[in-house]
Amino acid sequence: MALLITNSCINCDMCEPECPNQAIAMGDLIYQIDAARCTECIGFYDSPTCQKVCPIDKTIIVDARHPECQAELWEKFVILQGVAPA
Repeated sequence: MALLITNSCINCDMCEPECPNQAIAMGDLIYQIDAARCTECIGFYDSPTCQKVCPIDKTIIVDARHPECQAELWEKFVILQGVAPA
């Protein structure tokens, strides 16, 4: 699943530079995650780096509106990065 930044975001600017897919950008009030670009860091890290660096617990959560299995996230990574499938 793609991730979602909730309204408890304090705009600390920690998550945006950590996203390897450039899926995080400033929205009207808080940072937002582009579900089409979010792979939960599959292909890069063992877990989402945005969640690791966020200072507010449970601000970045799984977005139930965008369900994806690990294989679908991997496929998205391959397409976004332009790499040959393994």
